[in-house]
Amino acid sequence: MATPSTTDQIAERVERLLLRHAELQRTNALLAEQVAALTQERDSLKSRLSAARARVDALLERLPAAAPATKESEE
Repeated sequence: MATPSTTDQIAERVERLLLRHAELQRTNALLAEQVAALTQERDSLKSRLSAARARVDALLERLPAAAPATKESEE
């Protein structure tokens, strides 16, 4: 079996690099989609948290002022 020439070896390496590059581009695109989805989910959760905080604050405002503790209420 003949030893491949330097040119053939380089051509083979270039082909492998091109395949790897294409694979990395696909992986990068998938990761970018995941980042976008997670960013959207994070923003949605932050919005829901803000709304929940506003509701809790509104409920706290409606509570009557705390009466001073008496000896009877401590028992």
